[in-house]
Amino acid sequence: MTARRGLFVAPFDALADPRVVGDLAAEAEAAGWEGFFVWDHLQYGDRVTEIADVWTCCAAVAMRTERMVFGPMVTPLARRRPQVLARQAASLAVLSGERFVLGLGLGDDWVGEFSDYGDEPDPKARARLLDEGLEALTGYLAGGFQPAPRVPIWLAGRFPNKAPMRRAARHDGFFVIGLDGPEALDVVTGDLAGHEPKAGFEVVVDLQPDQDVAPWLDRGASWVLTRIGPYDLDVDDVRRLVEAGPRP
Repeated sequence: MTARRGLFVAPFDALADPRVVGDLAAEAEAAGWEGFFVWDHLQYGDRVTEIADVWTCCAAVAMRTERMVFGPMVTPLARRRPQVLARQAASLAVLSGERFVLGLGLGDDWVGEFSDYGDEPDPKARARLLDEGLEALTGYLAGGFQPAPRVPIWLAGRFPNKAPMRRAARHDGFFVIGLDGPEALDVVTGDLAGHEPKAGFEVVVDLQPDQDVAPWLDRGASWVLTRIGPYDLDVDDVRRLVEAGPRP
């Protein structure tokens, strides 16, 4: 099965306006993109000045599109309260007619994303918080809260780390970051098979806009995303890329 195509959008600087993000999502859907996923950050180093809130952006995408799958990619669950996140996710799923995907992960403290705000800087401690939060979150989303629409959960992780893959296999998808080539995707899909993920499990990769997409298609990934950002974003350039549609 050929991979579906989506966009992986940093809402930074020129795109740090939910209205602009909503416009781009509407244009992307019209151009044939099937997914629109928004980065979730509080800061991103000295080269990024402005950042939009991911949940406001997701609401804008929900309201401006009709068919496209969308969501945060990825939200560090360790700094979120699971009960609040469950309410946000369920509301976005209702708002969009169950097109919302909740992307979760460990996050990275390389620019003080956690330590600058008093959140847990140690990745092993965040991993424990992630697992604890997932248990609570899935309980809320499975009916602990109402309404309880379907909310797929994709877990992110860097290749070749094994723990994120094992965690993802218990949910609905794996967004694998840092693959050094399409052959590494073969390793991922082979290893995943040993964890027996559920039917319909998604394997997600992202590429730079100038990367050749063809070698990545039909290799076991169900989604191939085109990255927009994080640096030197220009709305007109982004709009041209979006309106051109997915390259074969």
